[in-house]
Parts: sequence; structure tokens; C-alpha cells
Amino acid sequence: MSNPSNYSYIPFQEVDTDSQNLRATVFRYLRNWPWFVASLVVALAGAYVYLLYQQPVYRSQASLLIKDEKKGIDQESILKELEISGPKKTVENEIEILKSFTLMEKVVNKLDLDVRYYTETSFGKRDLYAARPFRFVVEAASPALYKDELRLTFPTINTVQINGKTYPVNRPLITPYGRIRVDGLKGLKPTTEPVIVQVLTRTDAVNGYVNALKAEPTSKASTVIVLSLEDAVPERGEAILNGLIDEYNQAAIADKNQIAGNTLKFIEDRLSLISGDLAVVEKDVEHYKSSQGITDLSTQAQSFLQTLQTNDAQLNETTLQLGALKDVERYVQQQSDQKGMAPATLGLNDPVLLGLVSKLSELELQREQMARTTSEQNPMLQTLDSQIKSTKTSIQANVQNMKAMLTTTQKQLQANNVTLEGQIRTIPGKERNLLEISRQQAIKSNLYTYLLQKREETAVSFASTISDSRTVDKARTAAEPVKPVQRTIFLIFALVGLLIPVGVMAGKDMLSNRVMRRTDVEEGTQVPILGEIVKSKKLEPIVISGRKQSIIAEQIRTLRTNLQFLRTDPKGSQVLLFTSSISGEGKSFISLNLGASLALVNRPTVILEMDLRKPKLHKNLNIFPGQGLSNYLIGEATVDEILQPVPGNENYFIITSGPIPPNPAELLSGPKLPELIDELKKRFDYVLIDSPPIGLVTDAQVIAPLADATLYVVRHDHTPKNFIKQLDTWNREHRFNKLNVILNAVGEGEAYYYSYSYGAYYGEGKDKRLTRPS
Repeated sequence: MSNPSNYSYIPFQEVDTDSQNLRATVFRYLRNWPWFVASLVVALAGAYVYLLYQQPVYRSQASLLIKDEKKGIDQESILKELEISGPKKTVENEIEILKSFTLMEKVVNKLDLDVRYYTETSFGKRDLYAARPFRFVVEAASPALYKDELRLTFPTINTVQINGKTYPVNRPLITPYGRIRVDGLKGLKPTTEPVIVQVLTRTDAVNGYVNALKAEPTSKASTVIVLSLEDAVPERGEAILNGLIDEYNQAAIADKNQIAGNTLKFIEDRLSLISGDLAVVEKDVEHYKSSQGITDLSTQAQSFLQTLQTNDAQLNETTLQLGALKDVERYVQQQSDQKGMAPATLGLNDPVLLGLVSKLSELELQREQMARTTSEQNPMLQTLDSQIKSTKTSIQANVQNMKAMLTTTQKQLQANNVTLEGQIRTIPGKERNLLEISRQQAIKSNLYTYLLQKREETAVSFASTISDSRTVDKARTAAEPVKPVQRTIFLIFALVGLLIPVGVMAGKDMLSNRVMRRTDVEEGTQVPILGEIVKSKKLEPIVISGRKQSIIAEQIRTLRTNLQFLRTDPKGSQVLLFTSSISGEGKSFISLNLGASLALVNRPTVILEMDLRKPKLHKNLNIFPGQGLSNYLIGEATVDEILQPVPGNENYFIITSGPIPPNPAELLSGPKLPELIDELKKRFDYVLIDSPPIGLVTDAQVIAPLADATLYVVRHDHTPKNFIKQLDTWNREHRFNKLNVILNAVGEGEAYYYSYSYGAYYGEGKDKRLTRPS
């Protein structure tokens, strides 16, 4: 009696799926390298064509120095030294001015940038600027002018066709697009190529260039501004930048001269007024002298005036000295503990008084310093108080004496003033009137001379005004275009070309409902995986023989070894049922080659072509079917009559399906099939049953109870995933004995990495003579 062993199975390949998934994916992509190469070539060709249709864009640059008129060290320069502040506010303001709509509008108007000219080429439109053969002038536009492009051709040198309508050149034209004029230039000829004209509104043209203009300082601490503009025509970009700098400098000069201009206008107006007043005064003097018979002012009157002026000066000096004495007196009368400011001694020239005041200040300063560190009872402090008191007494006495003297002097001077004024009043009234007229004449003359001088100074300033900026570099354009960058375009297209196959393959995987990798099976069912078979590149029905050491042959041998884990009786015959989900999953190929592998180790094996609806085994082996299973199941043949050897294989036999019956399920359900299996188990160590797909018909489930183990073939990129979930249900319901999975046609999934390694080791497709048996 056989001793059955416990069924225990260790999976075929123990691999680190996390690390091998990446390797398998990489090798899967490498295996499809022709698609990547083809996609890359197409992408690079597309990049080349794309570049042909793209007009190159060039970058023009100019630099401008903003002068800083500030000198010396101030708070702003200190902050800049500490790098606390950013660029000067002046630079930021000038950048905003340079990018202003107003300046750019002047440039657009000057260069006629609201009209663009294009020529047609094989690769699209190309922009014209200096090479345009004519000038398109818009005198009064209609809305249609800004919507449509105009195609201009020149049948003759004196006519132009605008969108098919003929007009004369060099004269105003009334068209559906408004009143326009086409001025022919020197290059205008009858053979001139058609030119496309696009007119933009002034606002759109200005905004377009303002947005394209870039202005930025070279560094945070620099006042040099770099202007850059990208344009399809280098000459136009340079002209815009140079024109913008010119307009900026002119605007700065005009802003500076605005004040000088207003000043000049004011001076001119005042000169005109003063000139009239001076003429009137001079005529009054002439008329007065003529009418009164006066040739010169009286010498006595001049003496009186000089004496009166001297007396007034002395009186003012005396009054000033009296005020200073009052301040000194106030200073002396304050308390000793009250700190006051030193008195003003302006006008006082008495050295004694000045010395006493200076001495008093020094004594009070000494007392204040000593009082901070000593008490009021300190003898030195008391001594200082005594000296201060004595000095104040001396000052008061001196002040009183000077005050009395100065008061007397003041009264005398006031009396002298009264006397002199009375004497002046005795001068004849006509001479006094003449003196007043002459004084008005002198005032007007001096004012007129002053205004003339200021006018000359302002005129010089107006003429010498320069801008606060200096052009460091005029606009220049690099020889290489900045757009499109050929290297970048080719790189992007190449990347897209490589990503397209990846995306197609990844998208196919995402949208596919088929098993693509080992994990799809492991996640969908708990049924163990007995082995993996790589995708065969050969059309031979049997790929295993005694001398072949290919990848697939080794994997079939490994599968043969793993059959021991499915045995219940180690010495008895084993019946293996091969089935799958749908047709084309390779169960016939696997069962046929596994049988051949068993026969190679001297294990008598028979394979039954039990797919009675669509038999394939005899076709693959090129065997005439003759009598087969269907004949045996209806009792028309015996086992010996249907048993045939497999060509070229010892110990290997086949029972073909025979004629296709109309009722395969009923035949398989009859009593003859168990009898056949029992008979074959007595003759052979292995009985392999190639049954129909389980997802299509019930034949496999009818045969299942007769088999010791069921091998369920799952083919990569062929078996639907929903059948994997159904497989788990059948396993839980025990519809099949010892249900195991074989992964077939592995070539683009996880095991391809191992297939590659095996192929390098064994030499794929090469036969080797071995010193050991298979």
C-alpha cells in the first residue's frame, strides 16, 4: 500500500518582485527596441520638419548707464555698502520709464511698426523689414483693415493689386479697408514677389513690443540697465532698441529743460515789464529836471543824508548794546542753583565786562561739576559760591555804569536825528522830489540789469543740458537665433519619440484586461504557480530533446521536477489534466513537451488528445489521426488500436482524438473514459490529458475527477484577468484536484529578466553534447 505524502509546494521562482518588476519592465522595453528606434527616427524627422517651418527669432541687446549725480556719503550709500538696500530707486524708476507705453508709442510711430510685411516661402511666411519693396501708409483705417491680411502683388511698376483689386501706387486710395497709400520704393519691380501686409492697431502694436521688451539692471548695486528684445528680424530689433534709447534721452532732456524754459519765459516777461517802467521813470527824470531847471542835487543835501545815516547806525549800535546789557543783567540776577544759558554779548566791547561774564560761566561750570560728587556743605563748594556771588556783584556794578552811559548816548543820538530830519526838511521840495524820482530810476535800472544777467545764465544752462544717461552699448544682435533652439527642439522631439512607445505599451497594459505579469496571477488567486515557460521563438512542436539546453527546455525540465510535489503515491502512476481559460494559451504545447521531457528520463508517458472539439496535437506532430478517443468511447476500438508512438521519442505515446463527435460532453461522461484511464495507468507512469479550455466548455470539469492533479495554463498577454478570479473560486470549491498554475509565453513580463540570464548561460538555440543524461 502506498504511503501518501502531504501535499506541500514551494513556488517555482522565489524572486524579489519589487526589484525585479523594474528590471522586467526595462528588459521588456529593450526587447521592443525596434519600435523605439523607429519612433525616435520619426520624431527626429518631425523635429527637422518643424524647424523648417519655424521662423528664427533673434535677441537684440543694448545697455544704458544711468548717471548718479549724488556725491559724498549719505544714508543711502551707507545702506548700499551694507547690502541692506536693493537697486537704487532711480534705476527702478528709469526701468519703468523705459518700458512705458508713451516712449514705445513714439518708437512705433517713428518706425511704422504697426504695419508688418511678410513674404511667402515653401516653409510658411517670413517677416520682412528693411527688404520690403514698398511702404504701406494708413491714412484712415476701417475695422476690416485690422481683421484681414492684405495680399499685394505688382502687375506693373505703377499698379498694385490688393486682394485681387488693382489700384495705382503713390497716391491715396479709397478701398474697403479705408483710405491707404502704397508708396513704391527703389526695389519695386513687376517681378516683385507677392507681399502679405498685416496692419495692427496702434495700441496692440505698442503693447506687443512693451511686453516683449526686457529691462533689468546688471546687478543690485549697478546703475547699468540692459535692454533686450526678441524679434524675427535682427535689424528691426536693433532699430527699436536704439530708437527707444533716443526717445528716452530726448524725453529726459525735455523734462530738464521744462524748468529752464519756464524760467526764460518768466524773465522775458519781467524784462518787458521792467523795460517799460524804466523808460517811464527816465522820462520822468528828464521831464522834471527840464521843467525845474535842475542839473544836480545839492551837496548839502548829500551831506545831511550821509550824517543821518551815520547817526542811525550809531543809534542802532547803542540800542543793541543796551539789549545785551539787559541779557547780562538777567543772567546775573538768576538764582545760583538755577542753570541758565550764557548771555549774548553781541555789540559789547568792554573787556572788563566780557572777562567777568566769562569768569562767571567758568565758575558756574566748576560748581555744577563739583555738586555732582560732593554735598552742599563741602568747603570748596562754598568757596565757589562765594566767588560766584562776588563776580555777579562786580558784573552788576559794571552793567549799571555801562547802562547809564549808553542811555545818555542814546538820548543824544535821538536828539541828533530829530535835528537832522528837520534840516533835511528845509531842502527845497523840488530837489526832494528829484531825489525820489532818481531813486526809483536806480531801482528799476538795477532790477533790469539783474534780469538780463539771469537770462543769459538760464540760456546757457538750457543750451548745455544733457541727459542723465549714457549709452554703453548700442543695440547688437547675436548671430545665432534664440528661438527655436535646435538642440532643445531635437531633444524634446527625441524624448517624445521615446515616450510614445512607452506610453503605448503602458496604456496598453492599463487598458488591457489580460494577464501581463506574474503579480496579476498572485493578486487574483491563491492557487500556487508550479512553473513558468518563456515564449518560444521556434515553430517546432517539441522543443526539448536530449541535447537541447535552451531556456524553454530547462524550464520544462524544472516543471518536470516540480511534479513530485503533486504526487500522492510516489510509486504509482500519475494522471495530469491540462486545461486553460480560452483557446490559444499553449496547454497543448506544454503538455506535449512535458510528456517528451518525462519520456527522456525513461518514464513511460502517454498523452491524450481529449479536446474532441478542436484537436491540435496530431496536427502539430504531423500524425494521421485515424482511430482515436471518440472511436474508443463509442466502443469501436480498443486501447491498442488507438495508441500511437510519438515520432522520434521513445517511451512516449499519443492517443489522438479521432473523428470529431457531435456530442463530446456526453461521450466524456460515459463509463468508457474511466476504464481507459485505469488501463493507461497500468501501462504508463504518466498519463497526460490535453482537455478543452474550461472557460468555453464543461469537458475539463467532467474529466477533472479522473486526474490526480490539474495544471491550469495561463498565457501572458492572452488570458483574461477575470478568469483568474474564477480560478480562485474553483480552487476553493475543490472542483479540480491539486490545482496549479503554469505561466506560459513569458517574454514581456517579470520572468524575462531570468530568461535573458538563462539564455546567456545556456546559449539559446544551441545544442550541446552532455556527459550526463537529461
